[in-house]
Amino acid sequence: MTQEQIKQILPHRDAMLLIDEAEAVDGVSHAKKLIKGDEWFLRGHFPGDPVVPGVILCEILAQSTCVLLAPGGRTLFTGLDKVRFKNIVKPGDLFETECVITKARAPFYWASGKGFVDGKLCVSADFSFAMITEPHV
Repeated sequence: MTQEQIKQILPHRDAMLLIDEAEAVDGVSHAKKLIKGDEWFLRGHFPGDPVVPGVILCEILAQSTCVLLAPGGRTLFTGLDKVRFKNIVKPGDLFETECVITKARAPFYWASGKGFVDGKLCVSADFSFAMITEPHV
């Protein structure tokens, strides 16, 4: 999926759409985000030595998981668990994800995800979210 196709699934726009491309293969989502260096979240984290914040890495995992639920509704985080940061992600890195839905009891979903740079594990997490199908007012 291109970013335009992803926009048909995710409601995120502008600076909060954090995946560049994604695909779902046999129940596993794979997504990519090139960290260019001009992203808003790098401006103050950290001046002179920018590092992608952990919360942003977790959001990228969640967004990449949502392609497995397309088309759906708006998804909202309900929990993060067992989050582990193993390596930093910096400008110039291609951050790649691999995520699966581990349990579903609509409107709640549980997932597990990992994020890598050059094959090295950077973050892993279990997380949950709710899918809201009524329109946002």
